[in-house]
Amino acid sequence: MDTRRRSSVWLATATAAAVAAGGLALAMTAQSATAAPTVSTVSPFDVSGGATVPFTEYEAEAAATNGSVIGPDYTQSTVASEASGRRAVTLSGTGKYVEFTLTKAANAVDVAYNLPRGASGTVSVYVNGTKIGTKLPVTAQYSYVDTGNIAGSKTHHFFDDSRIQLGQNLAAGAKVRLQLDSGDTASATIDLADFEQVAGAAAQPANSISVVTDGADASGNGDSTQAFRQAISDAKAQGKEVWIPPGTFTLTSQIPADNVTLRGAGNWYSVVHSSHFIDQTSATGNTKLYDFAVIGSVSVRNDNSPDSFVTGSLGPNSVVQGMWIQREKCGLWLTGNNTNLLVQNNRIIGTTADGINLDGSASGVQVKNNFLRNQGDDSLAMWSLGSPDTGNTFSNNTIVQPNLANGIAIYGGSNNTVSNNVIADTNALGSGIAISNQAFLQPFNPLSGTVTVSGNTLIRTGALNPNWGHPMGALRVDSYDYAISNNIQISSTKFIDSPYSDFEFVSGGGHGYTISGVTVSGATASGTGTVVVQAETPGSASFSNVTATATGATGVYNCSYPTNLPAFTINKGAGNSGWDGLWGNCSTWPQPGAGSTGGATGGTTGGGTTPPTTPPTTPAGGNLAQGHSASASSTTQTYTAANAVDGNASTYWESANGAFPQTLTVDLGAAKSVGKVTLKLPPSTDWATRTETLSVLGSTDNSNWATLKASGGVTFNPASGNTATLTFTAANERWIRLNVTGNTGWPAGQISEFEVYSS
Repeated sequence: MDTRRRSSVWLATATAAAVAAGGLALAMTAQSATAAPTVSTVSPFDVSGGATVPFTEYEAEAAATNGSVIGPDYTQSTVASEASGRRAVTLSGTGKYVEFTLTKAANAVDVAYNLPRGASGTVSVYVNGTKIGTKLPVTAQYSYVDTGNIAGSKTHHFFDDSRIQLGQNLAAGAKVRLQLDSGDTASATIDLADFEQVAGAAAQPANSISVVTDGADASGNGDSTQAFRQAISDAKAQGKEVWIPPGTFTLTSQIPADNVTLRGAGNWYSVVHSSHFIDQTSATGNTKLYDFAVIGSVSVRNDNSPDSFVTGSLGPNSVVQGMWIQREKCGLWLTGNNTNLLVQNNRIIGTTADGINLDGSASGVQVKNNFLRNQGDDSLAMWSLGSPDTGNTFSNNTIVQPNLANGIAIYGGSNNTVSNNVIADTNALGSGIAISNQAFLQPFNPLSGTVTVSGNTLIRTGALNPNWGHPMGALRVDSYDYAISNNIQISSTKFIDSPYSDFEFVSGGGHGYTISGVTVSGATASGTGTVVVQAETPGSASFSNVTATATGATGVYNCSYPTNLPAFTINKGAGNSGWDGLWGNCSTWPQPGAGSTGGATGGTTGGGTTPPTTPPTTPAGGNLAQGHSASASSTTQTYTAANAVDGNASTYWESANGAFPQTLTVDLGAAKSVGKVTLKLPPSTDWATRTETLSVLGSTDNSNWATLKASGGVTFNPASGNTATLTFTAANERWIRLNVTGNTGWPAGQISEFEVYSS
């Protein structure tokens, strides 16, 4: 294994460790969080902080279109769930379009799009109603990444970017239409368009050597590797810079870049095609990379291959600035001596793994004012392998849609800072920000000194972990492999529409290692899906001036794992409001938007909770099953049994496909008189009429089963709300089970609501 690269994203190791130890990943499967979160339209460019970028971003779903808006969606491995804002527009068929009205001048556009797997082609472009000669090239070649070695991952990385210059300067008010014409691709999904006024190409500096002078082919047809190497050698010998003029240059292997400046005419003009640009284990430093694009052709993730823009060391006092980095495995995977490195004003788009990773021994590195989108692992990470990362800063970066792991992750290290970043739309296996003692490999250096996390804005971050069956919070502190006891200062954080929780304190390896030394001062949380604080391991944290509004379930979930360990202690100072409630049932995870009916109780949040000894009270004549524990013989993806008892007919249970019989069981908590079940499927015209063959069984001991309703066909018709009611002779039963043996509409059992009544 390439020791410069950890073997997988954090959760793959998390799952392996938890399974081996009987840990968190297994323990939490009964606490599924499955209801659909709400989705806002807040853009990462609507808030303060983050990167200052040269473009204006326009969401396709907010533009004029005759296409179909998809989403909002948080379901892992769907196209809409990976879109910015969880929405996009699908164009299918000739004449379908999306049209953007510019609010600022522009002469170029970069489009984030998705095509069906295996497709490629073009999209026509119209400016103010006139079709221009340049088409937008599109391909699915760099999408649909599969990482079977990463537990819980599914096919992901659906979007790619394509850019063109429009050939004219457009004023505010101009209309730019992306349209499928005859000869274009048959369908495309448009997520967004970044319009930009690109300045003219820079002139060659006087004290420089052009790579063309040393034989580089600016057409991109020939291999310019040797010409770049020669230009670097000549420039170093003569004390000059290397000049990369406007053009396209193809490099087939890496170049040496140490104590030399490589400068381009601008990242829209000087374009290098390379999937392995710089790879060096050591460097003396003062390496400067300015103002050109490096676009690779990486379509898979191979952690044993250094398919990256930079792998290794640039040396002390180096600079990476004004770069456009796209379609690489990683942007910068940095090992060795990179002291006082400055990485700023860059765009890193569409990497199959990390955007930037400081892989041990980094010191004084500043990563600031960068824009990152569509990473297949952590967008920004510090990983203290071998030696600690010390005194580094991630600041004023904008991160959108990392589709497998975290927006920003700090794994160990000392005295590092994460400040004034904006992170939006994490997906599947990550938080917006993770402060973690997960080692991955040894020798690992756990967190020490002071970790400063200040002024960050997290929009729709956090995700439903498919291995745990419940969420990771928007901001996660994780004592995965080691207890945390150093000083962690979290201040002035803004959470906007976190789909699940805001703060999470967890020991992800399932060991229950403590977390202490955390101070939270100043935070606002609006539109949180479930709880503000999700505490799952012993320890403590202090909170002051944390205010929450429109929280979906209640204030705090405080249930340590393993269950014999003490609960987390929440020390409340002054200025807190809006998150006083405590989730009262550790056997059930609160659903997004559940409100107090999901088990919230008032009172202190300082001492943890005990699961109730009796089930929730059901009103006379009411649904006996809602909110109770449900299980199934199998599930598909996140369509778990808990969906069928959450009171939300838009969420559903689905069994494994192609394998009957399948069962869905609800525990009523005590034996009760039961005489009727009502079954539902989502009330949407998308769910066509189907008949499921099933029987209803009852049990008092969850072992011996009596038939309450014999097997027969139950028809669900959208015209009548996709609802069916079955009555039978009343019986006293605690467990009620559906046994499904067929489905004319899909090769699986499917139920969105399993309602049980006394008569």
